[in-house]
Formats: sequence, structure tokens, C-alpha cells
Amino acid sequence: SGFLEHRDNVAITRSINILKDEVKDEVAIFGKTMGPWTLAYHVFGVEPFLLKSIDDPEETREILRKLMDITILFGQAQIDSGADVLVVPDHATGDLVSGKYYDEFLLHLHQELVEELKVPLILHICGRTVDRMPSIAKSGMAAFHFDSKNAPQEAMDAVNNKISLVGNINNPETLYSKDVDDVKKEVFDCLNAGVQLIAPECAIPLKTKSENLIAITEGITDWLEETQNK
Repeated sequence: SGFLEHRDNVAITRSINILKDEVKDEVAIFGKTMGPWTLAYHVFGVEPFLLKSIDDPEETREILRKLMDITILFGQAQIDSGADVLVVPDHATGDLVSGKYYDEFLLHLHQELVEELKVPLILHICGRTVDRMPSIAKSGMAAFHFDSKNAPQEAMDAVNNKISLVGNINNPETLYSKDVDDVKKEVFDCLNAGVQLIAPECAIPLKTKSENLIAITEGITDWLEETQNK
């Protein structure tokens, strides 16, 4: 009880409300609501939860079902505050679980999220995910935000135009420690593969140089000019 009134959550919903008042419909405002698999990591701890998924799959499903209520509650609160899109991080990553876990535990829940939350949803999973991308493409999500551990072309091939992709400019190496030309090269790689929305792969390091972030949009402009002149 009182979840939405907690000051940490009010900080998010109120910030969205302030942003909406300022920008109106000039830009899209993205909210974020953690998916049930990610919430379970936080509630139980990563290792205990993963062991439970092996030892007691039915209880694991019950846990995910209950935690889905929080995903929906917080997501809807952000929509009501003015969010136009929601990112849903749900880290059933290939670094921790096999691709069949997505089918067995999450696909139907993600399909329900699409029905419950009436804005475009962008699923995010860190790490290696190409083996579960064909299933993610069946989720009904508007897009999948993918990690640089997956090459742009192999990711596009895996989803087979059944879901849009967002990504996947590398954070810890390219954006944080390389230069503008390196950033633009990754932008070109994504666009040449057909990735629909170019973005950093996940959480941007706070000391990332501004010029490297600006290079993402500059790279898109350069690519458009280059392709139009061919």
C-alpha cells in the first residue's frame, strides 16, 4: 500500500508531469517501468531467484504474476503523468538464462503488458539476446532495445522485420572512451543494417563526453546525406 505515494516514485511521476507541461507534444517523453523478471532479481536476489526458477517453476510463475502488478501500476502512473512511451527492462539475458526461459516465463506476460498499458512499449534486455529475439518479436511490443553484444545485422535478421529495433551504440567503450568518428561508425553500422531507432545500448556513463552523444545524431545526418547522394 502507498506505493505510488512513496517519495521516490512521486519524484518520477512529478518530473514527467513537469516535462509534459514544458515540452507539450514537441518531443516524446519516455518513462520506464521494470518488468517482473527484473523486479524478481531485486526482491529475491539474482542467484536465489534463478535457482528457484529451476527448482520450482510454478512458484516462479506465481512470483512473476504478482510482480506484474507493480510493473503495470507504476507504468500506468507514468502514462497518467504524461509519458508517451514506456521502456520495460526485463533482464532475461543470455548471460544468465537460456532462450527457452523467455518463452516459458515471460512471453505471455509481455503480451499482457501490451494489452494493459496503452502506449508504445519498448522492451529492453541487456547482454546477448539474439537467440530469443524471434520470440521477443511475438510479444507485441513496439520495439526491442538491444545490447552491443548483438551485431546490428544479426539482430535484424533474427527479428525478421516483425518488431522494430532500438540501439545499439556501445556505452563503456565507444561512447565513454572513444572519439566522434568511432561513434559515427557504429551509427552507420546500425543504419546500414536497417535498425529503425538509433540510441545508446543502455545506461550512459555519466562522464561520457557531450560531443560523443551529439555524434549519434550527427552520424544519422551524415548517413542520410551520404545515401541520398549515391
